[in-house]
Amino acid sequence: MSTGPGDPHIHVDNRVLQTGAAYRNLVVASVGSAPDAPTVVTTGCGLRVAYAMTSRRPESVTCLPCRNHAEREHLRFAEHVERLGRLPGSPMAAGQATGAARWARDLATRYSSR
Repeated sequence: MSTGPGDPHIHVDNRVLQTGAAYRNLVVASVGSAPDAPTVVTTGCGLRVAYAMTSRRPESVTCLPCRNHAEREHLRFAEHVERLGRLPGSPMAAGQATGAARWARDLATRYSSR
């Protein structure tokens, strides 16, 4: 479902953890080239909107279903990275995992407060 030009909300990309400068830099470091930014994306609420109508900043996202989606995704990531940090031979040290989980939970909290 697409939204028309009358939708006043700022949304979050459905792939909230796979967007932004940090993710783009990871892709560049891995494959040697940067992907083009999409012009239209599917959002956390299921709409397809112009990329310009999305934000990674929790304070800018005005669509409540998108905020809920981003909160869930960040909490899921925090749990996953903590489990990864506890595995023997993990490529991520326990301290790094704890820091990444804290970062994700902080963002989840920012998405939930409104």
